Amino acid sequence: MYRLKKLELVQLILNTNKPTLLEKISQLLKQEKEADWWDEIPESVQESIEIAIGQANRDEKIPHSAVLKEARAKYGL
Repeated sequence: MYRLKKLELVQLILNTNKPTLLEKISQLLKQEKEADWWDEIPESVQESIEIAIGQANRDEKIPHSAVLKEARAKYGL
């Protein structure tokens, strides 16, 4: 699926003689490679994840079956 698109892009890159375009493509690909999903999520979500990890590390977990049981009772499922 993506293979054809990649081949098309390679062909376009090989056929261009514009150094500025090549530099922009290079920068874009470097930025994409360096991007970390963690840095792209909101700070509030990061904090929630860190809290959850701390709770899990302290063994403050609720079994999935207990969560389902509570949801079924609460919402009549």
